[in-house]
Amino acid sequence: MTRRQLLSLPLGYLALPEPRLPAQMGGMGSRSVTAAPRAKLSGKPWNAKFTNVARQAGLRQPVVYGTPGHADYLLETMGCGVAFIDYDNDGWQDIILLTGSRLTGDVPADAIIRLYKNNRDGTFTDVTKGSGLGRAVWAAGITVADYDNDGFDDVFITCWGQNILFHNNGDGTFTDVTKPAGLLRPESHYATGCTWIDYDRDGKLDLFVCHYLVFDMEKIPARLKDPNCNFHGLPIFCGPLGIAQDSCRLYHNNGDGTFTDVSEKSGVGAVPPGYGLTATAADFDNDGWPDIYVACDTSPSLFFRNNHDGTFTEQGLESGVALSEDAKAQSGMGLGIGDYDNDGSLDIFKTHFSGDTAVLYKNNGKGSFRDATASARLGVETRFVCWGTGIVDLDNDGLPDLFTTTGMVSPELERQLPSAPYKTPNLLFRNLDEGRFEELVNGEAGPGIGERHSSRGLAFGDFDNDGDLDILIVNLNEPPTLLRNDITGTNHWIKVLLEGVQSNRSAIGANVTAIYGARRQVQAVLAQASYLSANDRRLHFGLGAEKKVTLNVRWPNGKDETVADVAADQFVVIREGSGIVKKQSFMRRPTPPAAPKNPPAR
Repeated sequence: MTRRQLLSLPLGYLALPEPRLPAQMGGMGSRSVTAAPRAKLSGKPWNAKFTNVARQAGLRQPVVYGTPGHADYLLETMGCGVAFIDYDNDGWQDIILLTGSRLTGDVPADAIIRLYKNNRDGTFTDVTKGSGLGRAVWAAGITVADYDNDGFDDVFITCWGQNILFHNNGDGTFTDVTKPAGLLRPESHYATGCTWIDYDRDGKLDLFVCHYLVFDMEKIPARLKDPNCNFHGLPIFCGPLGIAQDSCRLYHNNGDGTFTDVSEKSGVGAVPPGYGLTATAADFDNDGWPDIYVACDTSPSLFFRNNHDGTFTEQGLESGVALSEDAKAQSGMGLGIGDYDNDGSLDIFKTHFSGDTAVLYKNNGKGSFRDATASARLGVETRFVCWGTGIVDLDNDGLPDLFTTTGMVSPELERQLPSAPYKTPNLLFRNLDEGRFEELVNGEAGPGIGERHSSRGLAFGDFDNDGDLDILIVNLNEPPTLLRNDITGTNHWIKVLLEGVQSNRSAIGANVTAIYGARRQVQAVLAQASYLSANDRRLHFGLGAEKKVTLNVRWPNGKDETVADVAADQFVVIREGSGIVKKQSFMRRPTPPAAPKNPPAR
């Protein structure tokens, strides 16, 4: 069935419950496609090398999520996100690591949300104690922004149970204000994707939350209890298909520290929700108003187009981002948002289950997309379950690359099915220009890329302030990975932080277009992307050989501002209406020793 045929179906057709599929990963969607042949390698040099420095940086505590080596329920396998956040406004990226728990056995006392302060020397100090963040919860997603415009970034975390809004007090501590803010809901819910969004452009950040499913262990059979829940005949946990869904919610910021649920009024609550995971908000159709995209697992992904009047219309099918090119629902996990082809419009990269390709949606500039996966040569990789991701320039050549974490969901499978290993490597596709990519293999990108973990969320950010993008990754029941990026060569860069005045102070929803040489690349200020994670809010543009750049800013309130002829290789702060108000040069680290000649096998 084609997308055109689907659009002609009666309203509500896709909302009908899908039947449980006996041999489809316990209900997870995979198209079981064959990987495309790989093209001849380009031979072009790659000048970015990644090394896992988590241990020496002080990130040694494991992220507890389920029982190691065992998973009876879907909840235990889905994992959580992570965030880069400058919580103390010192100009250095700190870290919030989320946590899960365990359904059986003893739960470690240190299974808590953790806050790590950046020591500005490549290391971090665990400052969780006394911060107010150290809660023991089943966390899923995180979104970061200054919702009350007081100058300090606040944090909203989704959970199985009750979500949490942490207000930043400005003194290194956070206060749980969920109840007084009006964000507690009756009973427990399994919320996942969440993002701040100023949907009505009133200068105050509102909140969008989606849910994965209704998780009730009394109603969901455990692994081995339902023969329909299997993968190639091997028992696996059940879900998501066959488990009830829960609707998306939208909360309006009242400007006094409280929120009002406007889910029904806005039209968001009336949409059949699907199995929502990562949510992101950005202006995809270049009309100056933020839209919402939700990656959904085994159900059509959702695209909420902003109607400019406080309401949204769901247009995933019409926009071309609900299904695969062959009109099938996919296991949408993570979202990368960026301009991979430098045409000035935001494209989407969505990750999926093994036996399927990730999908690259090319934007036509008006919020309609076409599937460019095949033409971009991304169909060569179908082996792994893919999660956190991003469209980011990792070697500063001015061409955004694609990075993805991977990890199987069921730890029991590999004991009888060697083709389904639980721990798998990261994936990196370098941008060759003209809409084509090439996967880097055999250690070309450094020893950290090939390390094997069962990974989930990731965040991109320049933790050591040296002018390139580093990567922080959640590994289930292991310490996180911190991939330090060491770039050689002469490529240039610019890093931009926006400060709203009439718009929300965090400038969530703004687009910045960098014009350098013949290239024109747009990036959005996002509050969630990747897989349930929050990136460094400073936008990072590689510039290649160009030493100057012009920056066009479209602020969240729709107004435009241009700053011309900005010198490269510096960090700048642009304040709404005032242009650049701060400049800072970063020191490039000396070139590190060469990577080992025998990298980990892939």
